[in-house]
Amino acid sequence: MFPLGTVLFPSMPAVLRIFEERYLAMLATVLQDEPSEFGVVLIERGVEVGGGDQRFGVGTFARITQLMQGEGFVGLVAEGSQRFEVERWLPDDPYPRAEVRLLPELEWDERFRPLLDQTEQAVRRALAQASEFAEQRWSPDVELVDDPVGAAWQLAGIAPLGELDQVALLRATSVDGLLTDLQRLTTEALETLTSSLLDGDGLEQLGD
Repeated sequence: MFPLGTVLFPSMPAVLRIFEERYLAMLATVLQDEPSEFGVVLIERGVEVGGGDQRFGVGTFARITQLMQGEGFVGLVAEGSQRFEVERWLPDDPYPRAEVRLLPELEWDERFRPLLDQTEQAVRRALAQASEFAEQRWSPDVELVDDPVGAAWQLAGIAPLGELDQVALLRATSVDGLLTDLQRLTTEALETLTSSLLDGDGLEQLGD
């Protein structure tokens, strides 16, 4: 298990720089299996380095696709695969471990196509507007995968949302539920951003 300060969704990339001894040991164990993957969960309290953190109980497996050896660290690229729920945390020796159960894969129905298209438009519009105020990690015209379920997860991954909203989306039990909640949270996040920039402090900062 690799607790991080970010949420990993299925079909989304993860780029990590591993240098702590415990995670290098974990990586050595993971690479013995095929496919080589590990669990990623969001840290609820604490930091990524040093241990002692508290973690959320839902996460995503990260499947390693590329390794890069550096001086004193290992870089890797992985892709989110299946979701899981933590049933029990085990001692962090020699690295974080847990007993988990897999969460069901979301099932696609072509009836969801209009909802997917509407959600994509909402997320891309929000990214475009948010980028006017601050640099965003994802471009409004970033390409999505052809698989509709994968695209739905990618929209959740690129939307300009906070980690708590992302964790809520990661618990989705249906595609239409995921897309409906994503539209609502994206709209609310954009309204909050706009309101904060249009109050007195925001206008003063924009005028500096």
